[in-house]
Amino acid sequence: MENIIDFLQIYTNLVTDANVTDLYNIVLTVIEAFCLIIPLLIAVAYLTLLERKVIAGVQRRRGPSVVGIFGLLQAFADAVKLLIKETIYPANADLALFIAAPMFAFGLSIMPWAVIPTGDSMVFSDLNLGMLYLLAISSLSVYGILIAGWSTNSKYAFLGGLRAASQMISYEVSIGIILCTVLVCAGSLNINTIIEAQETIWYICPLLPLGIIFFISSLAETGRTPFDLMEDESALVAGYFVEYSAVGFVLFFLGEYTNMLFMSSMSTILFLGGWLPPFGEDSIFGIIPSPIWFGLKVTFVVFVFIWVRAALPRYRYDQLMSLGWKVFLPFTFAYFIFNFGILWAFDALPLKQL
Repeated sequence: MENIIDFLQIYTNLVTDANVTDLYNIVLTVIEAFCLIIPLLIAVAYLTLLERKVIAGVQRRRGPSVVGIFGLLQAFADAVKLLIKETIYPANADLALFIAAPMFAFGLSIMPWAVIPTGDSMVFSDLNLGMLYLLAISSLSVYGILIAGWSTNSKYAFLGGLRAASQMISYEVSIGIILCTVLVCAGSLNINTIIEAQETIWYICPLLPLGIIFFISSLAETGRTPFDLMEDESALVAGYFVEYSAVGFVLFFLGEYTNMLFMSSMSTILFLGGWLPPFGEDSIFGIIPSPIWFGLKVTFVVFVFIWVRAALPRYRYDQLMSLGWKVFLPFTFAYFIFNFGILWAFDALPLKQL
């Protein structure tokens, strides 16, 4: 009995007002995280359905139309099918890294959404260095793919991982210079500030060449057609995830499409005014809620992603590397210097907030 009384006294001392507040904040943060992740996963599921429908339309087919009304449950049926399959582990694989690689890739694809504002004051964490955080996280995404290719001990997967690493690193350089150009124009690393700086004019107008290069680099960064050399079926069977099945394949699949949504959101934030309506918030378009505008813009960029896959053939690897290092890199650097010089000449550099 004395032990029980002592335990209750210790417990009472521990559960102070401060501890209760901390516990409440932790629970609230977990709930907010689930409210962010679950809609994101649902969006990814329907993104796969949208892609199959659009490609079917381009190729004059019907696409998914059996499971659910208009095939709306096809994505969930595919997910259930993959999750109940048996997971097969290669005999010569490094088992720990083999299991960790897809979780690492999927986790890194979720993390950038913590600072993506989907509407006015609708963001999980409004960081002052949000753009730097996004650049750092996106740079780490190559490790999951590289680890997956190496850990399977398969030459096809290993070559796919090496291709992915060189491809993503090459195009991240151009993306980084484009980000620097936008940051110089906005004068801040805060994502909300960058969006608000486009209230008068979206950056796609003065920075149209960079917007096009950013979109093409996004295709290469996410491994989408015509730059899907890391998954070249004719040469590498299926690339870095050739040995993965069931849950491991699902995680890589979700990570790829989540990154596709993320890069579409980045294009929207940097060049299309984010959640801002056309012609400013005082126009007639301002009556529509900001999350709807953000969703419409992201959907448009995603549609272009899918249209490019349906319309263009695959590049050769040497063409891919030449485009990144011999065309995009010098052009984006020259445009950065030109843009900086123009702003400096007209005394329009908003560098006080940097």
